[in-house]
Amino acid sequence: MDIRESLAMATRTLAANRLRSLLTVLGIVIGNAAVISMVGVGQAAQRYTQGQFASLGTNVLFVVPGREDARRRGIEPPATLTWEDAQAIATQVPPVRWVAAQISDSFLATYGNRTTRTNVTGTEPDFFRIQSFDLAGGRFFNELDVQRQSRVVVLGSDLAVKLFGNRTPLGNRIRLSNLSFEVIGVLAPKGAFLGTNRDDAAYLPLTTMANQLTGRRSPYGLTVGFISISARDEASVSAAQFQITNLLRRRHKIVDEDDFYIRTQKEAVAVAGNVTGVLTILLAATAGISLLVGGIGIMNIMLVAVTERTQEIGLRKAIGATERDVLQQFLLEAIVLAIAGGILGTVVGTAGVVGIALVTPLQAQVSWGAVALAVGVSGTIGLVFGVAPAQRAARLDPIVALRSA
Repeated sequence: MDIRESLAMATRTLAANRLRSLLTVLGIVIGNAAVISMVGVGQAAQRYTQGQFASLGTNVLFVVPGREDARRRGIEPPATLTWEDAQAIATQVPPVRWVAAQISDSFLATYGNRTTRTNVTGTEPDFFRIQSFDLAGGRFFNELDVQRQSRVVVLGSDLAVKLFGNRTPLGNRIRLSNLSFEVIGVLAPKGAFLGTNRDDAAYLPLTTMANQLTGRRSPYGLTVGFISISARDEASVSAAQFQITNLLRRRHKIVDEDDFYIRTQKEAVAVAGNVTGVLTILLAATAGISLLVGGIGIMNIMLVAVTERTQEIGLRKAIGATERDVLQQFLLEAIVLAIAGGILGTVVGTAGVVGIALVTPLQAQVSWGAVALAVGVSGTIGLVFGVAPAQRAARLDPIVALRSA
């Protein structure tokens, strides 16, 4: 029998049982849609994370206290990284352009009858250059504010709205931990970074934070959470990392393992890309399980169809149909079901990706590679899971089939 004739017959047979055919392809539809959506979301998350790191530039380094493996195990880092270390890096490491030590904590921020808990960062003026912050109004604090321990604050855009609504924050005073601070600047929206909303935050001079809010001091000096550094250019990053490591080892009198580690921006981007890449694969693999379930559903329905159509099979073989013709007929029916489910699943998955892009900050896009893979897998599943029912139908003895009818 001509394959086109077999395909037309398969289509008519499936159309005659619309509800059963629809329920059969539902598993394939869900599987394809899930794979396409999850791959789209995973790739969008990967791009978003890498974009967040890249927004800081490729010449940024971070010095963090403690050992990296100890931090992964949740061990509290030693209080050995100090503001004095940051000042030494700024003056003694030529490849470095900007340096900013940081202390972060959470406090209640109050203006009038409005109160909210927010993240407060004590830092230095170069912090805003390293992080590429822009002002929506006012000014950043300067070195004189740091020296004088001035009670001035720069607000993130979200925090400014929470406290002041539509009013202008500049020149007004807010309270942090029962201390009054003058608002001198409001930042332009920046977005989240590493799970922290930089727009819902307040920024103070480092000395003000350390001496008036946290009181974080140790025998080593003014301890800080970490130090952000910007090298002069991308080519200077390796030299800066090497010189900073040697400088801090001398300052901390280290003879064995370092009590700090340095993470470059490129390394952070690579780590983030690897993590989100693995998550994308896991999401796609999890969603792909439903494709397997859909294939089992196709095989189940096709086995039922063979039983129901025993008389038809016997009659066709009695008038000259070969085993190959019957095998081809049932295989085509299974493949048509799988491909139809793949196409419908692609439409649903694409709609899901568009919906995610509209309601989240993730710029999700349809991965045509994922579409091709999902539809290809669907067709393969139809072929693989249709083989057993088709072979069973092809091997029916026409005499026995007609008698059992």
